[in-house]
Amino acid sequence: MNEVLEKFRGTGVAIVTPFNDDFSIDYNAIKKLVEYVIDGGVDYIVVQGTTGESSTLTQDEKIKSRRAFIDANKERVPLVVGIGSNDTGSLINYIKSSDLKGFSAVLSVTPYYNKPTQEGLFKHYSLLAQSSSLPLILYNVPSRTSCNLEPETVIRLAQNNKNIIGIKEAKGDMQQMNFLIKNRPSNFLIISGDDETAPSSIINGADGVISVAAGCIPKLYNKIVDSALNHNEFETQELLSSIKPFLKNLFVEGNPAGLKSALSIQKLCKNKLRLPLLPVSTNLHEKIEKFIIKNS
Repeated sequence: MNEVLEKFRGTGVAIVTPFNDDFSIDYNAIKKLVEYVIDGGVDYIVVQGTTGESSTLTQDEKIKSRRAFIDANKERVPLVVGIGSNDTGSLINYIKSSDLKGFSAVLSVTPYYNKPTQEGLFKHYSLLAQSSSLPLILYNVPSRTSCNLEPETVIRLAQNNKNIIGIKEAKGDMQQMNFLIKNRPSNFLIISGDDETAPSSIINGADGVISVAAGCIPKLYNKIVDSALNHNEFETQELLSSIKPFLKNLFVEGNPAGLKSALSIQKLCKNKLRLPLLPVSTNLHEKIEKFIIKNS
């Protein structure tokens, strides 16, 4: 596996965008969050993905917070930036005109709402790959986009575009994941985007995960990923079983609501989300708190 691909093996973390009480970006919390996940052993950080509430950030906020993450990271781990749109033309123009120095790859979600055909998705990503100065990681999350990037289309994209280096597959469908693992080119990364099924996917041959849970329990989740990469199936499943109820609680009222609940308990950022998202219910917050206190 070449040097670029090796950067994205293991545990990637989808990091939140922290907010102050007035919902402005909390730049001090960015520093704390970056220190916390790097100390926790993550291999790389994904900025402004779904977990980063990118859909409610202004363009100016995106530019300033990207710089803040780069400055806080101090080149210690690779950074990936989430950039996606359901307008191919505007997305290409945006990537061409953006200063992405400091990032190692772009994570780009499938176009949402439009419901394109597979051929439309192929052309969208092919043009994007040709236009991006950074390697591209596909991002398939049909639960949010109402659009599934079929595994056959993924393989076709991988075979026809050298600048497309992998996929974050977040459908949580083991059959689809296993097809990708079995049929991918040798220089193409398969990255799970589903915390619960990621360890099994890795044991079956996936390269790692872009994790939400690693944002608040990096050491524990990273230990599970390392165990899976070492094909220690019994230990992996044992460790995963110990956090399954917590994983459910992280997502039951939406992401990043559960994650920000956990991070606020750890005093890493405030429990603030921008509408239309809201903090989790009091009952769920208490469940998350019990786990965090027990495992801190």
